[in-house]
Amino acid sequence: MDVVTQWIRTTWTKRSRGGPAAARRNSAPITFPVPDSGVPLLHEIEMSEKDDFNPISSVRRELPDPDRVAIHEAGRFLSIELRPEPGTAPVRWTRGSMVLLKPGQWLRWQINYWISHDCYRLDTLNLAYRPGAAAAAFAGAPARFLDERTQLR
Repeated sequence: MDVVTQWIRTTWTKRSRGGPAAARRNSAPITFPVPDSGVPLLHEIEMSEKDDFNPISSVRRELPDPDRVAIHEAGRFLSIELRPEPGTAPVRWTRGSMVLLKPGQWLRWQINYWISHDCYRLDTLNLAYRPGAAAAAFAGAPARFLDERTQLR
């Protein structure tokens, strides 16, 4: 399947909820240059408070975990169902069920979580369908932007 996926996970504690640490966290990129390694491509980037939000990345030639992102080709379209991380808060009760992309389009999905007593995470998923070149997959504005960020306690 001709899909390029970039999944960025940013993790922090209460120490980074305000002041200079929050400014550093909030300045973390929501897209990165994509390696041109063929498709499918899964480019994962982890940034955490303990590493001063410096990106650590990995690249694999596979699709994302189907328990988190269900992807199906439907004629000329790509059907994508995004699933929040199980066991996290807050629970999202009202959500759209699926997104359709045409070839050449890409989406950005942002969702944040309260994971435990002192741990928070922001996920940014950039996903492109038949982008042409992987390196140009996330150029310009996304065709769809799903913002499920909410106030965390």
